[in-house]
Amino acid sequence: MSVATGGSEAAAAGGGGGNRVFFQSPRGGGGSGGSSGGSSREDSVSAAAAVVQVQQRRHQQGKVTVKYDRKELRKRLVLEEWIVEQLGQLYGCEEEEMPDVEIDIDDLLDAANEEERALKLQETLVDCYKPTEEFIKELLTRIRGMRKLSPPQKKSI
Repeated sequence: MSVATGGSEAAAAGGGGGNRVFFQSPRGGGGSGGSSGGSSREDSVSAAAAVVQVQQRRHQQGKVTVKYDRKELRKRLVLEEWIVEQLGQLYGCEEEEMPDVEIDIDDLLDAANEEERALKLQETLVDCYKPTEEFIKELLTRIRGMRKLSPPQKKSI
């Protein structure tokens, strides 16, 4: 929004000697600045246009989350919560006290076969003192049929 002051326009319009301030839209779509009757209507129209622009920006920002499959994200979240719960039972501690164990689902999905996935899991859980076979078997069953999540593709504008 740009601001224009017009001392001669104010004097010509019958005002006293003071300057008046006129607001103009950035695209020049507003009034000429010399008319005094329709400024409140123009202000409401430009305010409505600004609201529409803000809503459009919010809508464009919301498109980023739509690029992922929400169903697949929900499955992934449920699986991760289950993994945290199971690791808490295996290590006999709360999540905050758990040793640094990283199970990368996408890495497991990249593995060529079930045996390779099981080996990766056994290597990750090598310092666990409880038997991990049931956990590994159940995890491999749960990830069967899942897809690797790829980052969203940027659309050219």
